[in-house]
Amino acid sequence: MRRALAVAGSSGADIPVGAVVYGPDGAELGAGRNERELTGDPTAHAEVVALRRAAETAGSWRLDGCTLVVTLEPCTMCAGALVLARVSTLVFGAWEPKTGAVGSLWDVVRDRRLNHRPEVYSGVLEAECAALLRGFFRLQ
Repeated sequence: MRRALAVAGSSGADIPVGAVVYGPDGAELGAGRNERELTGDPTAHAEVVALRRAAETAGSWRLDGCTLVVTLEPCTMCAGALVLARVSTLVFGAWEPKTGAVGSLWDVVRDRRLNHRPEVYSGVLEAECAALLRGFFRLQ
């Protein structure tokens, strides 16, 4: 999570969310931060950026055995993307009560109707992750 926090810290004008994908061997496959403002791409959430980079590094869209670490609870788009990428484990920091899709508002990743459900660890370094976001929004 500390690596994801470091990535989030370089978000510039974007909301400071960072994500890192680790392979089954623990090697970093891809990292991403929110880049919606930077790129004008509405899908450029930290998780999606990290998943794209990890898939490119791995040479496959299937990220079986991989772990996604992100500083904020994923939204529905990002939760769906990590399920479709077959990510095995999700670790996130702060909860997102307005758009969270891993237990706050929805629970996409645990939906029994889906063919893949990652293991989830929530609230990891939650205070640090939330503080980064609060600091950003205080300046807005």
